[in-house]
Amino acid sequence: MFSKVLVANRGEIAVRVMRACEELGVRTVAVYSEADKHAGHVRQADEAYNIGPARAADSYLDHEAVLGAAEKAGADAIHPGYGFLAENAEFAAKVEDSPFTWIGPDAEAMEALGEKTKARSLMQEADVPVVPGTTEPVESVEEITAIADDYGYPVAIKAEGGGGGRGLKVVHSEDEVQSQFETAKREGEAYFDNDSVYVEKYLEAPRHIEVQIIADHHGSVRHLGERDCSLQRRHQKVVEEAPSPALDEELREEIGEAAKRGVDAAGYTNAGTVEFLVEDGNFYFMEVNTRIQVEHTVTEEITGLDIVKWQLRIAAGEELSFEQDEVDIEGHAMEFRINAENAAADFEPATGTLETYDPAGGIGVRIDDAVRQGDSIGGDYDSMIAKLIVSASDRQECLVRSERALAEFEIEGFHTIIPFHRLMVTDEAFSKGEHTTNYLDEELDQARIEEAVAQWGPTDDGSEGDDDEESTERDFTVEVNGKRFDVSLEERGAPPIAVESSNPGNDGGSMQRPPQARQDDDEDEAAVEGGDTVAAEMQGTILSVDVEVGDEIAPDDVVCVLEAMKMENDVVTERGGTVTKVMVEEGDSVDMGDVLVVLE
Repeated sequence: MFSKVLVANRGEIAVRVMRACEELGVRTVAVYSEADKHAGHVRQADEAYNIGPARAADSYLDHEAVLGAAEKAGADAIHPGYGFLAENAEFAAKVEDSPFTWIGPDAEAMEALGEKTKARSLMQEADVPVVPGTTEPVESVEEITAIADDYGYPVAIKAEGGGGGRGLKVVHSEDEVQSQFETAKREGEAYFDNDSVYVEKYLEAPRHIEVQIIADHHGSVRHLGERDCSLQRRHQKVVEEAPSPALDEELREEIGEAAKRGVDAAGYTNAGTVEFLVEDGNFYFMEVNTRIQVEHTVTEEITGLDIVKWQLRIAAGEELSFEQDEVDIEGHAMEFRINAENAAADFEPATGTLETYDPAGGIGVRIDDAVRQGDSIGGDYDSMIAKLIVSASDRQECLVRSERALAEFEIEGFHTIIPFHRLMVTDEAFSKGEHTTNYLDEELDQARIEEAVAQWGPTDDGSEGDDDEESTERDFTVEVNGKRFDVSLEERGAPPIAVESSNPGNDGGSMQRPPQARQDDDEDEAAVEGGDTVAAEMQGTILSVDVEVGDEIAPDDVVCVLEAMKMENDVVTERGGTVTKVMVEEGDSVDMGDVLVVLE
């Protein structure tokens, strides 16, 4: 077994991996950006290293910085968690060529299964059913319309490196092909550094079923049952459960064996997930996620197996110690993603300070998180702040227990989607297990979500009380050769240290912006003096700029597209005018309140 593992990730998954390491007697190393220097995964690790500046949301994507931190720490293995570098075959190859062990599938298998067209071809060869569509990327609008003429609308345009709904665009008519083709390519380039797309027939009311697999380096492959991830918004999962209420035993066995067959043909090792769409009793391969999944927790609850520990053991060369018929599925489990979002405002991302953070407890309740009361939640990264996992003897008991646990889970300071979850566990379609992937977007009455948020949402968005303090605790961070050291001092009778917010106009931040950032802000203010401005309403990344200097624009025209927390947001102007300055470019990171465009 390894002596020290660097976790190239953040948040709850980094903490999850570190805990598994600790139970195996393995020391842990965290990496962090300036925006994350006080984050939970940094607190959890045995040691931590700074790999990026405050405004660089992609610090965790810096291959050389991560490898450099591993070298400084004397780590002997790297675990990527999920997201960021977890499905980056190039980074996996770099680790394989380094002194460090890669805790995941090898780069060759990742490349073969990570590109969707290659994966589709491989699965077809392994006699796994696939959704009708192309096995090569498409290059033109004409190709897409020709395919749609063959299959009939709607069709799905998908980024070849995509996942989680990003780079997936549904086309309902020929009029939409051009715009959706361009958007899918743009998202593919922005998220996965790959603008290739393919096309397949769009199934309109399927179930989303995925199979957890695990394979060692000695030729053994096991599946650990399936999960149902059909409750989604904009193709983003919000609730997952295991086993699926939609499968009978015969179909369950067929899907499990198909998943094993497919990954075995790819020479796959370590943990992974084979995802399928199920409709009218038929199942179709969709993609392979070559990493641990967010929702691996529900599989752990019904099998009693620690999947992350098995990732570590397999990477260390150990052989699976159980046969397929020894995998016992017992009871039922559900996972609720606790996202910082306002469900009543189209799940708009929220930021602020955790004025109250009091998770649920009791029998059958598990919390995976990396936050504590008083932490600031910004908009630099994914909106998920915790996961609530509930298990019980059967699905009905799991629903009742989930209702109790969600009512106990108290968060104050900003909106979360807990009110939405409380609605869903009593929703008739979900309770009966009759929902499909389009239920939230097309069938659920949105007024019910608004009512749930009004009933169970925060009554105070984060105003602080006037507690008198006799002493002030001051936390200092010192870095020596890039390694982090924390120092805490307590001073009697001293006033609190004033800290400038990292988000202008948002009291939720607690990080000082670097001098260069403040200097840039001063330059921006000088540049826009005398003009009306269009500003960013949230932190994010500019995906496209749709205006140029000199353009005449009308009220409600889109000036740029801003990606924040996995969602595209059109930034529009409230009034017309002439564009005199464009302050951002494609790929720029912006904060709330940053000026994007100036009009006169």
